[in-house]
Amino acid sequence: MATDPKPRRLRGHKATATCCIASVATPGLVATAAEDGCVCWFDMRCKEVIDTMEVGNEAVTSLCFRPGNENVVYVSSGKEVKSFDVRLGSSCSWKVLESFEYNKEEINQIACSSKASFLAAADDGGDIKIVDIRQQRIYKTLRADTGHTSICSSVQFLPWRPWEVITGGLDSKLVMWDFSKGRPNKIINFGLSDVNNGGEQCLNPAFVHAIAVPEIDMLDKSDKVCVVARGDGAVDVINIEAELDSGRLKGSTKPRKGSQSRSKNTDLEIQDQNRRNRLHLDYSSGGHTAAVSCVAFSLFGERGRFIISGGNDKLVKVWDWTRYLDAEQTSGSGDLLHLNINHSKKVNWLCTTPGDLENLVVCDTTKVVKVYSVA
Repeated sequence: MATDPKPRRLRGHKATATCCIASVATPGLVATAAEDGCVCWFDMRCKEVIDTMEVGNEAVTSLCFRPGNENVVYVSSGKEVKSFDVRLGSSCSWKVLESFEYNKEEINQIACSSKASFLAAADDGGDIKIVDIRQQRIYKTLRADTGHTSICSSVQFLPWRPWEVITGGLDSKLVMWDFSKGRPNKIINFGLSDVNNGGEQCLNPAFVHAIAVPEIDMLDKSDKVCVVARGDGAVDVINIEAELDSGRLKGSTKPRKGSQSRSKNTDLEIQDQNRRNRLHLDYSSGGHTAAVSCVAFSLFGERGRFIISGGNDKLVKVWDWTRYLDAEQTSGSGDLLHLNINHSKKVNWLCTTPGDLENLVVCDTTKVVKVYSVA
């Protein structure tokens, strides 16, 4: 269903809004960040900004709450991650609780583990720094030479696997890491998938611009999956456990001399088998016609029921992906598009929060944050 609703407008930033996060503990509370180096706090019941944090002179690239204690928020800017306690500050003064500066290149995304033990920071050099929050020190560096060969754009911890993170990059790779050992468990190369499919759905390469994983309380009604926002306009839903199982199966077989061609064929067969277990939402399903910049699971209503995607085609799409699970389909995703919102600008980031209305918050290439009411 296509629609062109009029959004509410949240004003507070002086430059392009880059990202946003929604509180789980306090429905309706949203933090947004921008290139002005500030974080603005909004209550969906109010029209005006509640408070503004001045983080620094550089653009804020990512935000995340500390799970279990959302009074603490982590903010990345440049090569640095800072934390703040929202109870101890005001517009006049915000004191930094902690500061981590382990990344050598600009940070693109940060994430905090479900038990708030570790913080991950993915950067332009392709590295991912894992910080031990309690010990206040670097725990591990996930190096580009074993994972990404280009910019690492996104990172998330897997809440059901306490020692694993998943990352995406502009090398078209999705990498599943055991960060306790500092090495990948599985690498999915969407660039190879495009070649095997015989072409791309649009001219852009399948860069991974963003990823999302369900929160632990969503797993009762969903698979253990990762949603991938791709540069070629597709949104993929990957079954993490199926991928890891196939990786272990492939890793248990040692190739013999002269078996290189058979090994390549086996790799292709495994890729093809895995592709059948993935939900692929592209233009033929009513999807995006340009790069997808962000994805998120819905926090309103039945949590995790919808996947929300935003793209450079100035569209926001709401996917009822649980219908795919309920039907146990292996193909055919044309009827999963629940809502198609014509947004006036390219989408940078989005999040959702419940309230008096089901709120969909969108950061685009302007300084004004938009809020849609989703039925």
